[in-house]
Amino acid sequence: MKKMLVVAKREFLATVTAKGFLFGILLTPSMVILMILFLPRMITQTPPRTVGEIAVIDSSGEVAAGIRDWLSPEKFIERREAEQRRLKELTTAMGGAAAEAAVGTVVGKAVEGVPNITVTALTSTDAEKAKDLLKLPAPKPGSGVTARLAVVVIPDESLRPPEGEAASVGAYDLFIRSKLDDRLINEIQTAISRVLGSTRLRLAGFDPERVGTLTQVDRSQPCVVTAGGEQKSSQALKAALPFVLMAMLFISVLTSASSLMTTTIEEKSNRVVELLLSTVTAMELMTGKILGQMGVGALILILYTGLGFTALTAFASSGLLDPLLLAYLVVFFILTYVTVAALMATIGAAVSDLRDAQSLMMPVMMVLIVPMLMMVPVTNQPNSLPVTVLSFIPPIGNLVMMVRLSTNTPPPVWQAILAILVSAGGAYCALRFAAKVFRVGLLMFGKPPTFGTLVRWARMSD
Repeated sequence: MKKMLVVAKREFLATVTAKGFLFGILLTPSMVILMILFLPRMITQTPPRTVGEIAVIDSSGEVAAGIRDWLSPEKFIERREAEQRRLKELTTAMGGAAAEAAVGTVVGKAVEGVPNITVTALTSTDAEKAKDLLKLPAPKPGSGVTARLAVVVIPDESLRPPEGEAASVGAYDLFIRSKLDDRLINEIQTAISRVLGSTRLRLAGFDPERVGTLTQVDRSQPCVVTAGGEQKSSQALKAALPFVLMAMLFISVLTSASSLMTTTIEEKSNRVVELLLSTVTAMELMTGKILGQMGVGALILILYTGLGFTALTAFASSGLLDPLLLAYLVVFFILTYVTVAALMATIGAAVSDLRDAQSLMMPVMMVLIVPMLMMVPVTNQPNSLPVTVLSFIPPIGNLVMMVRLSTNTPPPVWQAILAILVSAGGAYCALRFAAKVFRVGLLMFGKPPTFGTLVRWARMSD
């Protein structure tokens, strides 16, 4: 036991003190923080500063004025400010202080770059002639020439349905200049849809503002009712929680298990393993290396959890995060790591070069990737029969069960306990197989083995 702990300590310190490891584990959270801080500034739905004209062909004369009002600079500023306020309220409700601060830096920029759109009502019904100006190249800034950006054609059927066809209302036609910004196109389409709807109501004898007030229902943020009282909950964060927990489990297991395989291959190719086997047995060496890298994986898990401690605490206070989930996370991390690490140790002992390990690694990688590919069906139907069956197939079931436990409809406790027992059995079988192959493969050199060869080595050591 003492020798195994010495090996484990050596493996742990050799990994965590490497500059590449420190850079690697800090890179991901650093990127996440940078994304939280700068992504709101980089991604915006507000259209760019644009100067141009939109021609509206409408024989009724009912639509152009409404589109002109919707696309006026004052309305642009009003909508942008309202959007920024909603975004800030959302980040405040989610408890994201960093995101709220980032949003606050762009709230004051809502009036910058407002498009200057001129809406011209054309009485002519010759749409082809109106569209000819869309083909001309964009004029140079300061030339005094206004570019035509779009042509909107409003048929009479778009405002008044034909007699006897009250349920059928026509649409409109929109023609745009090439390379027009998508966000501006969306603003134009929204303006047309809103104005058409209001005009139809007015022509039908209804008050559009009154109808809009009666039909608008703001969504209320749900409250979680617990024994300690009622608390606000964020649906967006609730939906993201399964992805976050699986990512933490995936990264911690894959990083430490891959490092175990890499160090084993290096020690074997450098003949260091022969010196180690002169003082410890193959079983002690393998167990020590697995324990050492488990400490590495646990360090990664603790680090990432610690970096998100403030957010996790906020989630728990809003009823989002059940503290029992953290206990399940630790249990499933240990079981998943032991299983995957045993397979990685097997591969590391079987080959002498990292390139030779690629073909043997692929099945192990697929085992971890399958739950990632199944995230959507698992979160949508966590208690369906296929997902339930998948929960009891180690080690895939560990990640699937972790996702199921973090959804709104978690599985019964007996299923979680059964999954843990099945996973423990799978981990034991993986360790036994790894121990047999490890004992034989460490001193084998030459042609890289196949899976059939690994099975024969396991039988040889019985």
